Amino acid sequence: MNENDASLESGDKAVPRWYVIQCKGGESFRAAEHLANQGYEVFHPVLEVQKKRRGKLEWVSEPLFPYYMFVRLDQLVSNWRPIRSTRGVLKLVGFGDMPVAVNDELVTALREQGSLRDDATANLYFRAGETVQITEGPFKDLQAVFADHKGAERAIVLLNLLHRQQRLEVPVAQLRRS
Repeated sequence: MNENDASLESGDKAVPRWYVIQCKGGESFRAAEHLANQGYEVFHPVLEVQKKRRGKLEWVSEPLFPYYMFVRLDQLVSNWRPIRSTRGVLKLVGFGDMPVAVNDELVTALREQGSLRDDATANLYFRAGETVQITEGPFKDLQAVFADHKGAERAIVLLNLLHRQQRLEVPVAQLRRS
C-alpha cells in the first residue's frame, strides 16, 4: 500500500487524484478539448510521428494511448457528472461503478517523458536537411545530412566523402540528431 492509498482510507477524499478516461474511437482530442473547456485538469499525452499523406511525409500528433487520457479530480469538490456526457468521452475507467485512481508517479513520469520530446534519441524520425550523426557501423561518429526515409527502418543520408556528397542508405536506428 502506498501513501496515496493510505490517505484515501483515512477519509481524505478532497485530495485530487488522476483517473483514466476512455474515449470514443478517434475522438480523444475532442474529448480533451471539451473537458478542458469545462475546467477539468486533463493530461492527454501525445507524440509526434511522421505519416505518409498524399505521397508526402507529414508530422502529426497522435495519442500515446489511443482511446485514453487522464483527468485530475477529487471525490468531494469535483463535479463528476458532466464527464460522462462530454463529447468524445465513453466512460471513466474503473471497477463496477467506482473509478480507480492512477498513481501520481505514473502521470508525473509520463509528463517528464513528454518534455524530453526534443531529445536527440527520443524520436527516430528525421526531417530532410537535418544534420545527423551515424552511431554504428563503418561510418560511426561521422556527420551527415538526412535526405529521405526509405521505408520505416531505413534512411538515405548525404555523407561528405572524397570531397563530394555521397548518398548512403543506413538503418534509421543508427542515426541520432547532432
